[in-house]
Amino acid sequence: MPIDRRCLLASGAILSLVGLRTRIASAAEQVVTKEADYTLRIANGLAELAPDHIVSTILYNGQFPGPLLRFKEGQRTVVDVYNDTDTPELVHWHGQMIPSDVDGAAEEGTPYIAPHGMRRISFVPKPSGFRFYHTHLVAGGDLNRGTYTGQVGPVYIEPKNDPGAYDREVFLVLKECQPSFSRGGDMAMDFLAGERIKDLQTIGKKADDEAQEKAKGLEVGYDLFSINGKMLGHGEPIRVKHGERVLFHMLNGSAGEIRSLALPGHTFRVVALDGNPVATPRDVPVLWLGTAERISAIVEMKHPGVWIMGDLADDDRKRGMGIVVEYAGAKGKPQWSKPKPFRWDYTQFGKADTTPVKPDDTMEFLIVKHNGAVNGFNQWMLNGEAFSMETMKPMYRVHEGRRYRLKFRNASDDIHPLHLHRHSFELVRAGGRPTAGVIKDVVMLGGFQEVEFDFVADNPGRTLFHCHQQLHMDFGFMALFDYA
Repeated sequence: MPIDRRCLLASGAILSLVGLRTRIASAAEQVVTKEADYTLRIANGLAELAPDHIVSTILYNGQFPGPLLRFKEGQRTVVDVYNDTDTPELVHWHGQMIPSDVDGAAEEGTPYIAPHGMRRISFVPKPSGFRFYHTHLVAGGDLNRGTYTGQVGPVYIEPKNDPGAYDREVFLVLKECQPSFSRGGDMAMDFLAGERIKDLQTIGKKADDEAQEKAKGLEVGYDLFSINGKMLGHGEPIRVKHGERVLFHMLNGSAGEIRSLALPGHTFRVVALDGNPVATPRDVPVLWLGTAERISAIVEMKHPGVWIMGDLADDDRKRGMGIVVEYAGAKGKPQWSKPKPFRWDYTQFGKADTTPVKPDDTMEFLIVKHNGAVNGFNQWMLNGEAFSMETMKPMYRVHEGRRYRLKFRNASDDIHPLHLHRHSFELVRAGGRPTAGVIKDVVMLGGFQEVEFDFVADNPGRTLFHCHQQLHMDFGFMALFDYA
C-alpha cells in the first residue's frame, strides 16, 4: 500500500531525523584506549532464509541474525560500531543497565552513528544473563527501517557464578521478514492469564465511537518467518542426544509479532525470563514470548525422534517459524503435533510470598487507541498524550534511590509488550493476580487488562519507556523518565 511520505513527515510522528535535539556522533568521538573487543558493521546485505527466499535488508556483520556477543559481568567492554549505510543509525543494548549516552536511544541523548561513520563505545555489561542488541530508529511508514530490518543479535553476559545444571546451550532468535501493511490481523489474543476488565472495555468503546476514522488503522503482517535466519526445513537441525539437558535461550526479535513455541513430547523448564533467574522454575508445555522478550528454559531430551519445534500458528509455522530437533540415530520426516491449550501466566514463576515491597510513589497510566488518527495509522495515547519527538514529552520526573510502582491500564484490545530501558523491574500484579520475585524488562499487557510493576530509580539519566511493537511506539506509545 503506498504511503504519502510528505503527509507522514508533516504528522511529526515519523522519521527519527525530524526535530530531534541530539547530535550525530563522529568517528573521533568516544575514543577509548583499549582495543575493541567486538566490531559491528551495519550494512545492506542479503539474508538467505531458504534457497528460493533471499531477502535484501540491513544486517550486522553481513549475517542474519547478528553475531552472538558474549560479555563478562562487570568487565568493561569496548565495541566499535561502523555504519556503512546512507542514513544515521543506532544500536540499542536491550536489557542492560548502562548510561544513557551508550544505551542506543536518541530520545535519551545517545548520539547517532553518522552515515559511513563510526562510533566507539565502552560500557560495563550488567546484569548477567540473556540480553540482545537491535536498532532503535523510528520507522513510521517505512518498512525498510527500524526493527523491520535484520538488525537483531543476541547478547549473553556471563554470570560470575553459574551453577551450570545443563549439558549445553542453544541460542534461538525468532524473527519475521518481508513486512507489508494490511487492515487487521489474526494474532492470538486469548493466551494470557486473566480476564478482561469491563470499565476498560467501556473506555475503549467510547474512544472507538468518538474516532473520526471508524475503521481500524494499518497493521503490519509478514510473509516469511525464521529461526536463526532460516525457514523451517532449511539450515541445520538442532542435533541432540538422548538424556541431554539442553538450555535453550530464546529471543523474540520481532518488530511486532507475539510468538509461541512448542516441542512435541517435551516440556520446557523455565529458569529465566529476560535473562533474570525466576524465583520458581516451572515446567510448561508451551512458551509465549512478546516482542523483545527472552526465555531461558531447560529441555530434557527423553523422547527420541525427529521433531519440529515451532509456533502454534499453522500458517506461521508453514511459512518458516520452526526448527527441526533431531535425536542422534533418528531418521524420518520431522513430526509436529499441537499441544493442549495453555494460558501463559507470569505469576507462576514468582515467589510463594507475594507481599511486595512498599513503593515510595505510584504512577498510573491509561492506554487508549485512536483508530486511524494519523494518516491511516492508529495513534496511541498515555494518559491522553501521544509522545512527541519535538518536545520529548510526556516526561516524568523520578528521584534517585526511590522505588516506583507503575500501573498500566489497557483500554484497547491489543496486547502490548511494555519495555523500560536501562532498568529491570519486578512484577507486582499480572492478569489480576499478585506476584513478587519476577524480574523483567519487557512484560505483555493483555487487551483490556492491567499490569503493575516496580522499579528502583538507580541508574541516573533519561530513560525511555515504550511499547516494543514498532508500529505502536512510532505512533505515540512512548514516554521518558528523567531523574530530578
